[in-house]
Amino acid sequence: MPKTSARLLSLLSLLQTRRDWPGALLAERLDVSPRTVRRDVDRLRELGYPITAVKGPDGGYRLAPGADLPPLLFDDDQAVALAIALHQAATTGADIAEAAARALATVRQVMPARLRHRVDALHVTAVEPPATRPRARADSAVLMAISAAVHAREILRFDYASGHEDDAPPRRTEPHHLLTWRGRWYLLAWDLDRHDWRTFRADRITPKIPTGPRFTPREPPTGDVATFIAARFRGSDPAGGTAEWPCQGEVILHQPAADVAPYLHDGVVEELGAGRCRLVLGSWSWHGLAAALGRFDADIEVVGPSSLREAFARLGDRYTRAAAFTK
Repeated sequence: MPKTSARLLSLLSLLQTRRDWPGALLAERLDVSPRTVRRDVDRLRELGYPITAVKGPDGGYRLAPGADLPPLLFDDDQAVALAIALHQAATTGADIAEAAARALATVRQVMPARLRHRVDALHVTAVEPPATRPRARADSAVLMAISAAVHAREILRFDYASGHEDDAPPRRTEPHHLLTWRGRWYLLAWDLDRHDWRTFRADRITPKIPTGPRFTPREPPTGDVATFIAARFRGSDPAGGTAEWPCQGEVILHQPAADVAPYLHDGVVEELGAGRCRLVLGSWSWHGLAAALGRFDADIEVVGPSSLREAFARLGDRYTRAAAFTK
């Protein structure tokens, strides 16, 4: 591709990624002079792209929205990123696998041959971890309805199939965030009837139309959504401002750190030498933590706390009785 054409594509790609671009920053990213940037902007305008000049100390440019905007263009990296994202759609927890496959086929048809060859060479097999029962998929229309209410800051009413209260009245919530956690979609909302924060599985939500009046957003107790959600799912108190497990202990395992590390999700392991390592791990209960540590099939020295040592003792008695039991 001629150098000027490639630069125009790069410039257009940059303009699509943010609202305003200072001219000097565009020149730096493209490794050209500000004068060249001005000429390239004029060329894009001649092609029909509505690029406006932004006034200010630094000056700059903005790609304005408009009905006459020509088709969006992808550079090589963007095309490959899009293909990977669409290939992975089956593992997102949203019911969009078929639509994603059709979207990939559509995008592929309008790609230049060189990009089409790169995308065709990308073979991705999306494999989900085995589960005791099939994972429920969140309907894309439901996700869009929830997202629209979150964006508009409008009260959302919905039926919720929790499995406990089949005849329960609709939930009334102030929807704040649509999020994913380990392959599932959730709504984080302020429950107007329970006067507390709640998380709802999106695959169990049936929105009621129309939505209610607008509301003023609230801050989660932690101020950080990621910390708040992690605390909720780990059984911690979100008001404490931490997402740490409620039960966390430290032990010395008679096993090399290299053999332990691959099986940890969020623990901390330190090599001590002589086939031993120090491990800090958390769980939702002391018994759960003791059982998790027992899976390493190695001698264990409990550093602390005493609650973990007591849990090991109770499990030891229980396992001893289980081993001695016969019909």
